[in-house]
Amino acid sequence: MKTTTTTLVPLPLVPSSLDLDGLLRRLHLPTVRRLYPELQERAEADGLAYRDYLALLAAEEVAHRTQTRIQRATRHAGFPFLRTIEEFDFTFQTSVRLGLLGTYLGPELVTEGRSLILAGKPGTGKTHLAVAIAYRAIQNGYDARFTTAADLLDRLALASRQGRLADALTAYTHPHVLVIDEVGYLSYDSQAVDLLYKVVDRRHERPGAKEPVSRSILITTNLAFRDWNTVFPNATSIATLLDKLVHHADVTLIAGESYRVHESQQEAAARRKRKRS
Repeated sequence: MKTTTTTLVPLPLVPSSLDLDGLLRRLHLPTVRRLYPELQERAEADGLAYRDYLALLAAEEVAHRTQTRIQRATRHAGFPFLRTIEEFDFTFQTSVRLGLLGTYLGPELVTEGRSLILAGKPGTGKTHLAVAIAYRAIQNGYDARFTTAADLLDRLALASRQGRLADALTAYTHPHVLVIDEVGYLSYDSQAVDLLYKVVDRRHERPGAKEPVSRSILITTNLAFRDWNTVFPNATSIATLLDKLVHHADVTLIAGESYRVHESQQEAAARRKRKRS
């Protein structure tokens, strides 16, 4: 039997003569390039093994790239503000519990194609929760897009008139998570529900497709489904839209009081207290 041997390329006699900084630049490792002198001193002082030193540098590089990706994806998402789930006051808004949102905060939001409809009066924190869930998806490695219903429908209506609807739809069908905020706050024309249906339909599962799982949609609305015909004139299309929308969606009703009213009352109480003192 013929055997083969592997010959290693000999290391340079003087490794210190290598342009390490230049090599790291060529390899596009900016964090390693920035941190290796400091970490080298720590490694030498602590007697760190070569493997551990290398692992530490690699971990710093990965952490920096992850943070950069999150920042970039957050900018592209177009959130009106950034809120996290940790900032939501569940002690004030007791009609919704963190435990019930657990399946929307992990990767299964995307991998299982889950959707969520947050319904309730204005000011109850629906948009905060939608943004927080979408931001968590970004932290989990996915991308997201935020839009109000009015902006989405205006843009798609304009694109339809200009003959470029197919291209315009891509911005809303491509992201892993789509937030449609404030459905029901304004009235729309007869074409609006058809345009919204196109978005929902293209994000819905397609058996036999390369990616059969639906893409997640987070919707906030101040209306019960039975009242959507008050803002969308085409009742027949609404029934078709809702049927497909709720196929993989849960509906969470936020029945608490308005945060804005609560904050206004607190500010008024604080002013009265200052006047008395």
